[in-house]
Amino acid sequence: MTSKSDAAGANEQGEQENTPSEQADTPVDEQSQATGDSDPQDQGSDPIADIKDALTQAQAQAQAHYEQMLRAQAEMENVRRRAQEEVSKARKFGIESFAESLVPVRDSLEAALGQLDQSPEDMRAGIETTLKQLSGAFERNHLSEIAPAPGEKFDPHLHQAIATVPAEQESNTVVAVLQKGYLISERVLRPALVTVAS
Repeated sequence: MTSKSDAAGANEQGEQENTPSEQADTPVDEQSQATGDSDPQDQGSDPIADIKDALTQAQAQAQAHYEQMLRAQAEMENVRRRAQEEVSKARKFGIESFAESLVPVRDSLEAALGQLDQSPEDMRAGIETTLKQLSGAFERNHLSEIAPAPGEKFDPHLHQAIATVPAEQESNTVVAVLQKGYLISERVLRPALVTVAS
């Protein structure tokens, strides 16, 4: 016969045997939570992959900036080339307008020389007409006279003194104009030749 003490011992042994199996039936997640371990995937992405992504983005940005720089250089080169062409054209054709204005003046002079039987009065009238044409050409091309009046203050920027002469006027003033000067767009083309009071 089995005694009560044997039965109690068997029950205690069964409970001890059940304890490990119950622990085995416990889910892994609960065990890992209990032990404090975590899944490596929950710790974030791979730092090497992050660095590779950042490098790829930086290289793409650098390539974009390089292409922008090349385009800017090409545009600057085009601007420089166009500017050189414009300067070359300005030098080559800068007097075109003035030349067009002078052509009729030459025509008038040749026509006057072709009339051999004209009177002195007709010749003078033709010369005056030609002079008006020339003055108009000068005016259209911003070519103006430098012709100081007697008594005007001598200006070394506009006048060239040929001689100083005694005169009944203030010293360092223009006495007479020997040759007119000319300005072209406010720049002295030729100074006026003058005599100056001493």
